[in-house]
Amino acid sequence: MEENKFLGIKKSVQEVIDLIAANDTIEAGNKLIVVSEQLDELLDFAEEDDDLIEISKYQVLLNQLFLKINPTIED
Repeated sequence: MEENKFLGIKKSVQEVIDLIAANDTIEAGNKLIVVSEQLDELLDFAEEDDDLIEISKYQVLLNQLFLKINPTIED
């Protein structure tokens, strides 16, 4: 998978982080859902191990951001 496919994910994750910093948790949550769906789609079509590793890194980051947005939800 080309690096530019992850560029959009990276920008979207940064937007989520910026929204959290601005205390706009509703919009951050909405954006987080969209990014999660994009990652799931990339995961469905990933063929190389490097792609799977990169996707898993973003999944872990999104999980942490989700917990930051929703502090009352525990694993």
